[in-house]
Amino acid sequence: MTGDTARPRMLLVGGSSGLVGRHLLSEFGRDWQVVSLHRRGSATERAAEGNFVQGDVSTIHDWAGILRGVDLVVNVAWYRAGSLRRFRPLAEGLLRMVAAADRAEVPRLVHISVPDSPSALEQKLPYMTQKRRVDRAIEASGLAYSIVRPTMIFAPRDKLVTVMMRTMSRYRRFPIFGDGEYHISPLAAPDLARIVRNEAARTDRRNVTAGGPKRWRYRDLTDAMFSALGLRPKYFSLTERGAIRLAKLLEALGSSLLYAYEVEWLLSDMLGLSPYGDLEGPLQPIEPFLAEEATRLRGARIAR
Repeated sequence: MTGDTARPRMLLVGGSSGLVGRHLLSEFGRDWQVVSLHRRGSATERAAEGNFVQGDVSTIHDWAGILRGVDLVVNVAWYRAGSLRRFRPLAEGLLRMVAAADRAEVPRLVHISVPDSPSALEQKLPYMTQKRRVDRAIEASGLAYSIVRPTMIFAPRDKLVTVMMRTMSRYRRFPIFGDGEYHISPLAAPDLARIVRNEAARTDRRNVTAGGPKRWRYRDLTDAMFSALGLRPKYFSLTERGAIRLAKLLEALGSSLLYAYEVEWLLSDMLGLSPYGDLEGPLQPIEPFLAEEATRLRGARIAR
């Protein structure tokens, strides 16, 4: 640590304005000095004098000053989609950060990665190939680290569950890809933050997957969403090939609603991860969140 009486210092690479970053700031902010690094700070970050570093990971070449006095690096920086031209500079910036942290002998690094995906995605998709470059660099370093690989994250204003429920509420129907027999293990964002805290306290080097408390059959989860909204489940079915084509069409039209690789990943049945088992206290089930989101959606309709 930086001193006997000082709070330990954490560098949050990627900032606290995103879904995971917000919950990390909430989890660590009470007893850590959190220094957030991002291109554009949130109002909360900018108001915390000295605790926000404005910078683009892809263009930072000298990390020494940023890492000085840091006890823990947590990386959440990544994009949801893009070309190699977009991902490569970010990956190379993170590689420089890892090398600098190694030289500086930073006590601990926790890196948010992703679960395994189908081999075609691992080998060809820039999202995956560049992410794995960073994973491998951390594994090859001398750092004490945890690489955390969570499944689907849910929280207010997320990019998946809330969007799915809003679509069901508006159209009273929802697409089902293939037979719906694949699985997913939703993990609450506050639980991911607790997992990161737990991993930050370790001294070993490890990769760990992080699923939520229940492994859902996808069709059962979407049925539960309809039920929370007080609606009878109604689906229109798409073949696996048709679902991927639809996602590609949406991408071509500039939509960020759904990406083809996300559909392929879901259909691969590789996202039904086992629950993370090393926490004090239970993981949050998704059902109360679905009820809360349904109440919010009903309130929004009444307000209109």
